[in-house]
Amino acid sequence: MSIAVTGATGQLGRLVVEELLRRGVASQDIVATGRNTDRLADLAERGVHVRRADFADSGSVVQAFQGVRKVLIVSTTTVGERYDNHVRAIDAAKDAGAELIVYTSTLNARTAGMMLADAHAKTEQYLRDSGVPFVVLRNGWYLENYTSQFPLYLETGVVPGSAGGGRVSAASRRDYAEVAAAVLAGEGHAGSVYELGGENAFTLAELASALSDASGRHVIYSDLPAEQYRAALLDAGLPAELAEVLADSDLGLKRGELFTSSGDLRRLIGRPAVGLADVLTGAPKF
Repeated sequence: MSIAVTGATGQLGRLVVEELLRRGVASQDIVATGRNTDRLADLAERGVHVRRADFADSGSVVQAFQGVRKVLIVSTTTVGERYDNHVRAIDAAKDAGAELIVYTSTLNARTAGMMLADAHAKTEQYLRDSGVPFVVLRNGWYLENYTSQFPLYLETGVVPGSAGGGRVSAASRRDYAEVAAAVLAGEGHAGSVYELGGENAFTLAELASALSDASGRHVIYSDLPAEQYRAALLDAGLPAELAEVLADSDLGLKRGELFTSSGDLRRLIGRPAVGLADVLTGAPKF
């Protein structure tokens, strides 16, 4: 067995496994891990090795990584626990004898001031210091962060945020999964840090305008003070920690921390990233 993918019960990890299979990696050479292996039963039926891995339980992660040559560590979502979880996963991969660790970080992790960037920057440094060859995939914002909200934007006529005129280099979750699979299935990437995002960056005002044009409904961008945006997210039912992170991330967007012109994503997947215009053109009738 050669490749382990953590978080395969989540959206990104699952897509990476599917992309590895699409690229011709043999199912018996893939280990899909997650806390609830019942959710991976269909992959097991296709010949993929399924193993339990809970980042809070070091023993389970070491066992999950046994016999693998490459490990993809998909960053966890709980902000306060993220760094410690990543440390345990890196240590487990090292203890299991992995020859390459690939880690999904965030765009501009070493320079961004966003709350989200701190744990990623610390994880990147820990990974460098581990002595295991590594690749860092600095994923930008998911395009789905916005497209999933289209019905709400259309209902209210407002795209709320605190991003000012900042431009976001968003790409689809599948694009980021394709990058991860390309790196895992390929060779020659060790030591690389890839800044990943779509080429057609947009402001939230441009998002609102594009949605208006595509739907025929009037949608505007409402730029709010961060605290007011956070309160609006709380009123919408989001947990306090998530509301805080999203409002803070919009301030990072405003500072340019979710923008990249690197071209790494396009080069690694061999095509342009799916962009906002592609989604709106291919969307069903509003």
